[in-house]
Amino acid sequence: MTLTYADIDTTILKSLPNPSSEFCGAYEMKIKIPECTFLGVKNQPDFATLYMTFYPQNFVIELKSLKEYIFQFRNIVISYERFSNEVYEDIMLFYQPVRYRQVAIFNPRGGISSKIVIDSDWAVRGGKELFSDWKANVKDEWSVEM
Repeated sequence: MTLTYADIDTTILKSLPNPSSEFCGAYEMKIKIPECTFLGVKNQPDFATLYMTFYPQNFVIELKSLKEYIFQFRNIVISYERFSNEVYEDIMLFYQPVRYRQVAIFNPRGGISSKIVIDSDWAVRGGKELFSDWKANVKDEWSVEM
């Protein structure tokens, strides 16, 4: 039986109340997950480093549940693009942050590297483009500050 992204259990994700709720969106959490693994579309293992920049509103991410959520992808057949978008959508839906920026850097496969960036502030994602810090990094394609 081949598992797909539809088999991911999002109820694993847990939240904690924002301990600084009076500062909603006024601070950012940076999370680095250097060991994202999943099965590529050819059933071969793929690896990525996931960088999450999270501006909390009412809730913050409970890290152990995030680890368990990401670990589920280990046996899932999924493309880079679908992986990035599924994680993004689940984080946005569950935690409802003021802003969420996700950068996924995929290890080389066949001599080609890939990077996928998604930002909730982009108008195409329903954002209001209130934050413009990403624009300064457009030329620096591969850098990620943590």
